[in-house]
Amino acid sequence: MGVAVPLMHAQLAWMMHPQELAETAAQFSSKMLALHWHSWLRAFGMRSEDVESPNPDDTRFVDPIWTESASWDIAKEWYLVSTHHIQDMLYATPGLSGRERRRAAFWWRKWLNAMAPTNFLLTNPVAIRKAVESNGDSLIRGVQNFLADLQAGTIRMTNPDDFQIGRNLAMTPGKVVFRNHLLEIIHYAPSQANVHAVPLVIITPWINKFYILDLNPRKSMVKYLVDQGFDVFITSWKNPDERLRAVTFDDYLTEGIDRIVSVACSISGSATVNAVGYCIGGAALATYMAWANRHYGHDNVPVASATFFTTLTDYHSPGDIEVFLDESSIGWLSKAMDRKGYLDGREMAAAFRLLRSNSLIWHYVVHGYLYGETPPSFDVLYWNMDTTRMPATMHKWYLQEFYLHNALIKKDALTVAGAPIDLEQVVQPIYAVAAADDHIAPWKQAFRLNNFVAGSTRFVLSSSGHILGIINPPVRPPKREYWVAESARHDSADSWRERAEFRSGSWWEDWISWLRPLSGKAGKPPAMANITYPALIDAPGSYVLER
Repeated sequence: MGVAVPLMHAQLAWMMHPQELAETAAQFSSKMLALHWHSWLRAFGMRSEDVESPNPDDTRFVDPIWTESASWDIAKEWYLVSTHHIQDMLYATPGLSGRERRRAAFWWRKWLNAMAPTNFLLTNPVAIRKAVESNGDSLIRGVQNFLADLQAGTIRMTNPDDFQIGRNLAMTPGKVVFRNHLLEIIHYAPSQANVHAVPLVIITPWINKFYILDLNPRKSMVKYLVDQGFDVFITSWKNPDERLRAVTFDDYLTEGIDRIVSVACSISGSATVNAVGYCIGGAALATYMAWANRHYGHDNVPVASATFFTTLTDYHSPGDIEVFLDESSIGWLSKAMDRKGYLDGREMAAAFRLLRSNSLIWHYVVHGYLYGETPPSFDVLYWNMDTTRMPATMHKWYLQEFYLHNALIKKDALTVAGAPIDLEQVVQPIYAVAAADDHIAPWKQAFRLNNFVAGSTRFVLSSSGHILGIINPPVRPPKREYWVAESARHDSADSWRERAEFRSGSWWEDWISWLRPLSGKAGKPPAMANITYPALIDAPGSYVLER
């Protein structure tokens, strides 16, 4: 129903607007005449400029054969002209809301992507060439890859045998100092003689495992922070099953976020912490900050500052994911969660991969099945495949209140753990990071956090996407770039962008400069644990290993 309805609406809308339909048909006819002329010229060995070019991020036709060979160039051009026109037509459908247009265009785009000539052996010249050059070995390897994926129940993006948590992932030394039914808290061992007095608490998203921030020593944000002299604690959420079906968002706030804050304060001896939230962990942290300022009072909040990575608080325009999130879709999903007690992480991972089907699905189909290539060894892709589940009660509430009702930005529209939530209560200084190519938390929507909180805000726009915009360690020469400036509450994303300072390199260094003055004096590191919160096991703990 979530697929068929927007397509039916688009079809009916065009039928009810014959003049607009005639105009777009005329435009298409003009393009087709140009395409016919191009095809004739190429067929007779003459040069001709392409009628339609692939989008800048479309890498399906990069092999020179798609341009040098007349027959394959003609096939490519017919595909591009047809698909681009259909997409443009759907985005301009008269009589539909912008949301309905985007939904119709999304599902048509998924079908058109699936039908690309690159996805089939007999219409992919690169696959044919590889099969000939390898005497058919590439096809044999492709079948083997297909059977391995079939056994794994997913299209593998990397070889899972190449990675082991604790061996070549999540290697930063530390101890699990607390465990309950929702999370383990990891306290990392200091690597410097002097450590800042105010600890840093990181709230990771429970829709993924925490080690995206501790992939390997070269990429690890955790190790970078420890090496900068910060006392770091992090959440490692349990991978829930049906026994946790009744767990609520309130529980995640009080038994998760509030718990790690109190544990960090107890072990460090500090009255406050600096907190970090990533993605949904950031949305939960924003909720917690509003809750804590009311629950404890502004003068007694145990959080001195908050940092947000790619965090949505205003869900009015949440990006491409909105195609999955309407009343009927969430109702169907809620019934499925009620039956099992949880949302299977593989289902959510499949939905996110569908958002970028060419790069996250068809790329691996083509390279794995048609070219017979072994999946690359890439730690981020392994982490992406290492999915987690979500408790039914909590996740239903989150989808309904945040995505459907957009209640987090509405003053006192939510009551969490006994307190009404008002983001204006957040008076602590804020550092917020968004990513320019983020399709999960679009940067202009993430910027909206600045319009609702009362604390001073420094906003950063990083290059790249939802993951690589954050996992962005300093390297020489610099690989990425960012824009940074203080943000006023009345700013729009565009007005901020006009005055933001461009910098080459990693925003991590700017963040550290902002964070140090808020982190107290550096001195002798605190103990790894205490009597109240003893060391249980070594990092990365046991919850992260649950499948």
